[in-house]
Amino acid sequence: MDHLIELRSRLMWAIGGFFIAFLGCFFFAKELFNLLVIPFKWAVEWAGIGDGQVELIYTAPQEFFFTQIKLAMFGGMVLAFPLIAAQIYKFVAPGLYKNERGAFLPFLIASPILFLMGAALVYFFFTPMVMWFFLAMQQTGGEVQISLLPKVSEYLSLIMTLIFSFGLVFQLPVVTTLMARVGLLTSQGLAEKRKWAIVIAFVVAAVLMPPDPVSQIGLAVPTILLYEVSIWMARMVERKREQERVAREKKEAAEAAKESADSSTQAAS
Repeated sequence: MDHLIELRSRLMWAIGGFFIAFLGCFFFAKELFNLLVIPFKWAVEWAGIGDGQVELIYTAPQEFFFTQIKLAMFGGMVLAFPLIAAQIYKFVAPGLYKNERGAFLPFLIASPILFLMGAALVYFFFTPMVMWFFLAMQQTGGEVQISLLPKVSEYLSLIMTLIFSFGLVFQLPVVTTLMARVGLLTSQGLAEKRKWAIVIAFVVAAVLMPPDPVSQIGLAVPTILLYEVSIWMARMVERKREQERVAREKKEAAEAAKESADSSTQAAS
């Protein structure tokens, strides 16, 4: 019952934090959406189309309203994630040993930082590149005019998919390092499966990304680089574990030698 009460308390804090963040994001939903449209504006300027004015449409009366709700939920989850992660940690921490808590806490801090790094890469580089690629397909100056007029819901879905995909991929070093610490993975095993990892990276990019080579290659290449970082992190974990094992064996040998010397001294006396 004590655990259930503690779980209820942590859930209330997590849900309350998300709800407050959701309300704040919904209140500023239009400003947040305009902020997300800036990469599209950069792409329009790169393509040299018109005066750089960005135009998006919605074809159903309720479409932009539900788009703002979706944006508020996404923003609320991002803003409330540190609080949610902290509540999960506080619920789990009492059942962990001191060294386990010390090992888990750095990854809890690194996870949102890596997610924000992936989101920043999407915002400042990949979204403008993807939109520039799509804008290049427009047909102007001829008898048939084909122009890109994105719907607000589809543009938000695109940029949310990009942010989520890159944020998820940037968790790869955290996940593999944790698995290496508990002995589920080894650096040698990761290195031997490098070829398969490259193939899987491109398959996942083809599934998660829009059907254009720019965004798919843009996700696959960082995934492969992060896989190499994961191998390096796993080697560091193994090296540290080996050092701890050697130090522990030396300590045990020293204690055994001391006990033996004490026993000999007692026997002689």
